Amino acid sequence: MSRRHVIARRALVGVAVVVVLALLAAVVAVVVVARQPLPPTGGELSVPSLEAPVRVVRNEQGVPDIYAESATDLFTAQGYVQAQDRFFEMDYRRHVTSGRLAELVGDNPDAIAADKVIRTFGWRKVAEEEWKILDPQTRAYLTAYANGVNAYLDGRATGSVAVEYTVLGMQVEVGSPERWDPIDSLTWLKAMAWDLRGNYDAELGRAQAFASVGSVERVEDLFPAYPDEVNPPILDAAAGAANLDAVLAAQAAEAQAAAEAAAAAEAADDSGASTVASPYAGTETAFDQAISSAVEAIDAVPTLVGEGEGVGSNSWVVSGELTDTGAPLLANDPHLTLGAPSIWSQVGLHCEEVSTRCPFDVSGFSFAGFPGVIIGHNDSLAWGITNLGADVTDFFVERADETTYERDGLRVEFETRTETIKVNGGEDVVIDVRSTVHGPVISDVLPIDAAEDTPLQPPSDAASDYVVSLGWTALTPGLTAEAIFAMDLAKTAEDIKAAATLFEVPSQNIVFATTDGHIGYQAPGRIPVRAEIPGPVPSDGTWPRPGWDSRYDWQGWVDPAAMPSVLDPAEGFIVAANQAVAPQGAGPFLAADWDYGYRSERIRELLESEIDRGRKISVRTMTALQADTYNPYAEVLVPTLLEQDIDNAFERNGQDLLVDWDYSQAVDSAPAAYFAAVWVELLDLTFNDELPDAASPTGGSRWLEVVRTLLDEPESPWWDDRTTVNVVETRDEILTQALVRARSSLTTSLGRDADEWEWGKLHRLALEHPVLGGEGAPSVLHGFVNPGAVEMPGGSSIVNATSWDASSGSFNVTSGPSMRMVVDLASLDRSTWVVVTGTSGHPASDHYDDQLEAWAAGEAFPWAYSEAAVSAAQADEATLTP
Repeated sequence: MSRRHVIARRALVGVAVVVVLALLAAVVAVVVVARQPLPPTGGELSVPSLEAPVRVVRNEQGVPDIYAESATDLFTAQGYVQAQDRFFEMDYRRHVTSGRLAELVGDNPDAIAADKVIRTFGWRKVAEEEWKILDPQTRAYLTAYANGVNAYLDGRATGSVAVEYTVLGMQVEVGSPERWDPIDSLTWLKAMAWDLRGNYDAELGRAQAFASVGSVERVEDLFPAYPDEVNPPILDAAAGAANLDAVLAAQAAEAQAAAEAAAAAEAADDSGASTVASPYAGTETAFDQAISSAVEAIDAVPTLVGEGEGVGSNSWVVSGELTDTGAPLLANDPHLTLGAPSIWSQVGLHCEEVSTRCPFDVSGFSFAGFPGVIIGHNDSLAWGITNLGADVTDFFVERADETTYERDGLRVEFETRTETIKVNGGEDVVIDVRSTVHGPVISDVLPIDAAEDTPLQPPSDAASDYVVSLGWTALTPGLTAEAIFAMDLAKTAEDIKAAATLFEVPSQNIVFATTDGHIGYQAPGRIPVRAEIPGPVPSDGTWPRPGWDSRYDWQGWVDPAAMPSVLDPAEGFIVAANQAVAPQGAGPFLAADWDYGYRSERIRELLESEIDRGRKISVRTMTALQADTYNPYAEVLVPTLLEQDIDNAFERNGQDLLVDWDYSQAVDSAPAAYFAAVWVELLDLTFNDELPDAASPTGGSRWLEVVRTLLDEPESPWWDDRTTVNVVETRDEILTQALVRARSSLTTSLGRDADEWEWGKLHRLALEHPVLGGEGAPSVLHGFVNPGAVEMPGGSSIVNATSWDASSGSFNVTSGPSMRMVVDLASLDRSTWVVVTGTSGHPASDHYDDQLEAWAAGEAFPWAYSEAAVSAAQADEATLTP
């Protein structure tokens, strides 16, 4: 298991080891304490900051639809209701995102390490700057939301807010929860942007891989170019579109940026920058330590949204010409870290009378802690979001001493600040933060003693100390908060484009559809422009950059008007599932590292199959497609696996499972279990003899493409096992060993009879509460706060993307569809939605995990939108009164 996964699981669990004996001794006492915070959801509830009464109607799953007379009352009520359902989750998140986790959980080493890194990044400082540049209306919405949260907290004892405080209070001092502040909401956007920030892991991964293999060319074998010819990009798939103005504009912008970069490089040469020695020669231990310390710092940040190759999303939209209703259909399922409670909070936000004073009539998925709807629909337009994967981070290696760093041969003083980390029950921790023109120095935070070589090293006669600073677009204050409300109100493609110019971080793919029949795609985001500089490695952001040479600085941002978009493509549908946005060279440079498109191409194939058969696409079609478990990569690998000769009959009967396999990864599939085990062994045998542990193959889409290429090179050096002396292995020897070893490993874990193996016995989802649900917590708490483990279909790079990490020693799910929705633009009340657990964050609530069974089965619930449909689905109603 990667260090980041371990930290995400254990960062807080140590605080639950010492728990009041009464909770352990009596389950009844647990239930009594846990049920105390359950909020009332009916009758009249006082919210003094309201201007007029607000209705909150809940359905059988506890999902609230809120009806208010003004926008400020609407968001005040949303704040109140989300505090009712999810306040501890909100409080935990704000402590993490502000670098104050140790204040909440006490003297926990992982919490302190996380605080050090996040304080170094300065997420809250950036959020405070963002507050100053937001428009007055957005600030009013955020303030109203905070007022609602605080109205719920006022007068409530800590134990009546959430059971987690009662448990924490057995080890650390727990006072009344702090009042909510609008900056708390804005800081959460930084966590969302951090977890969805693009190729940071690939950039450092290249440096780490070079440390072992010593060849840039061999490293690039592990990061192949996107296969346009195999899995078409988003806009290539929409090549027949009538409107590609944005792509053409982007090409012009790229040409202009290249000209400006060339001029800047020439000016740098004239100013003496050319005397700076090449950054890609020699070896220096201090340089290596800086790179590795940066990796250590990145790994210390707890995962709140998701991370790794499994994080992404599926989204597609189909024109009404191809649907059974004559109106568009839109599907979306973001693949994020899965936990209890769900990361998403379902909500409907309705003005009693839509007007300029109260313009909202929107329903969808929000994050507890931020007002509005992130993904969903209003009365005219539906939108879905997937991670674009744009390259918005760069790691700059700086030549430094204690107080200065080098810039074009000159010494420049670091900007410095001091951060004090409060530790609940312990002594304060003080850190000094240094920053360069590129960003904060992250290698200072968790320094290490040793590292390996990298290709980015200065000549041996250069300065002996090096640090790594982080350039990240989200550290520049932006207007993403405004964009969220703009999308909630969008009615047309033009409105989406206008909102996208504000949606600066994280950079996402937006697909949308309107009730008047349009479908479209828009890429938003603040994307750095980088100069093209000749050298041993590309200067496009795929490798760490030499900070001492100003030619490698960012040259500005891609013009938002140049970001790719398409409206009403001729083929009648758009698929955006983290694949490349456009063919290489078309439009501005966004990234070099993408998901490699196996999910997107499978979605395309299934849609085209329905269309070719003359079948109309329906809500049921879209829902079934979201649950598809077909493994398209099996088409690539299985034929070669079946070519291998295995003499031993017992060992061969594992291989025999693959002969008639339909490539479905259903929970009861024996071939799926064997194929996954073979994949683990193949990766281990092929790569782990040369790569460091930190770069061990995770098995995600990049590794699928790496191996696909190597299958056509049976004598590639990668197939040779460097641990065997005087033997040079080839492809077939490694594949045979993988088949045999997989048979042996599954015999141990699942039994001798291969026909009785089941994928679900290996591939399980074990949802954990972030504080009380992990290793070391008492089992009585596990059973109470963790929903039961679920056997899961699907897998990595499959449409039903229940991803797993091949380097972890486990097949357990690490990320997956955090929600699913299908929107019917012909009748919005026929839409469907589901989250992984439930609406409530209270473990004792009936709505804590009441959606899990349906979600795991690929099913969804009716999504009422109109007031009539909401009333028909009503299970409870409360009136919030001033």
